Amino acid sequence: MTREEAIKKIIFAMDVKEFSDVQYWAELLSKHVGMFKVGKQLYTACGPAAVRMIQKCGGEVFLDLKYHDIPNTVAMAALEAANLGVQLCDLHAMGGYEMMNKTMETLDKNFSGCTPRPKVLAITVLTSSNEETLRGIGIDLPVPEMVVKLAKLAKSAGVDGVVASPQEVGLIREACGSDFLVVTPGVRPSFASADDQKRIMTPAEAVKAGSDYLVIGRPIAAAQNPAEAAQKIVDEIVAG
Repeated sequence: MTREEAIKKIIFAMDVKEFSDVQYWAELLSKHVGMFKVGKQLYTACGPAAVRMIQKCGGEVFLDLKYHDIPNTVAMAALEAANLGVQLCDLHAMGGYEMMNKTMETLDKNFSGCTPRPKVLAITVLTSSNEETLRGIGIDLPVPEMVVKLAKLAKSAGVDGVVASPQEVGLIREACGSDFLVVTPGVRPSFASADDQKRIMTPAEAVKAGSDYLVIGRPIAAAQNPAEAAQKIVDEIVAG
């Protein structure tokens, strides 16, 4: 794998709340990562302006708002995300088949021409969760089995891929095929701590397992030299 290919796999989690920080990180890392993740905190604080600033700096965007509502509401929200020109957006697979399918039908209907729509990802089981977490909400399946169940449901609804722990990538590939996107948080390079993630792998391990994109935040943001940290992650991926 080339360095350019490795860079494109890295999604930097922009977990900030100030608009000035958006410009800072976008300018600093736009040549060192493939995409920037805009999550709930940043989007609530700054709105679409955060997305536009990243785009102005030459970055691509994963709008990580994890939609989960009645089907029409989610479909309309995803359409607005698409109109912002983001590359990825997501929804919760636990919202069910109808919610996911309605969203995909709406996007395909509105982006049937030359303009590409964003790829849509379904959230399976959050990487901060384990089997005890699932039992607490009434789900008695083991985490890997639940992840695969949700991934297969998402694929049947026309969703492009899933967000899942790197530990479940192989199972998802087996169940859903090689053309189904898998985006993995819970990735920690060899020089970083695990923090609050419970199902983790190194970047090289995750890519080898079949991850298409790696979501990485604190190991880059907390580094003394963030750009250098990103380069070290690229080194790990290329080295395999």
